[in-house]
Amino acid sequence: YISKAMWFFTVNLAERRNNRLLIEKIDVLRDAFRFVKQQRPFYMNAVVIMPDHLHCIWTMPSDDGDFSIRWNMLKGRFSRSIDVGERVSKSRQKRRERGIWQRRFWAHLIEDQEDYNRHVDYIHWNPVKHGHVKRAIDWPYSSFHRYVEQGSYLENWGNYEETEINSIE
Repeated sequence: YISKAMWFFTVNLAERRNNRLLIEKIDVLRDAFRFVKQQRPFYMNAVVIMPDHLHCIWTMPSDDGDFSIRWNMLKGRFSRSIDVGERVSKSRQKRRERGIWQRRFWAHLIEDQEDYNRHVDYIHWNPVKHGHVKRAIDWPYSSFHRYVEQGSYLENWGNYEETEINSIE
């Protein structure tokens, strides 16, 4: 753990296929983020919430670089706030765990400005990449809108435009 470090995360639901839980329960997820930020502060640089996973960049405070405890708190708060009903594997049953989140997450230490820019672009392009929208601006669960307001992106950044292939006769 590194204080003041900036980290890119990918966090997935355990059952990803046809799962829309994160956007169906977006208010519960937002509440979980607010709760954790109050208890263990961090700065959310960028975020996108997809139906079955999320990506974000956090900057850790100068006195506490423990992001794992924050993810543990966030996943737990979210899980306790929604009804039971998901499939739970036998190994999770033995540990008395819910079956909502994958146990682990992907973390990448942001190395420099270029790395940061690349990951912010990846976050904001994700809904287009997965075919949920044709324009990044159309995905409501993203920090892209804040970046547009701040002038970091133009509204038409991240548009997927199909091009016609004209045949030569």
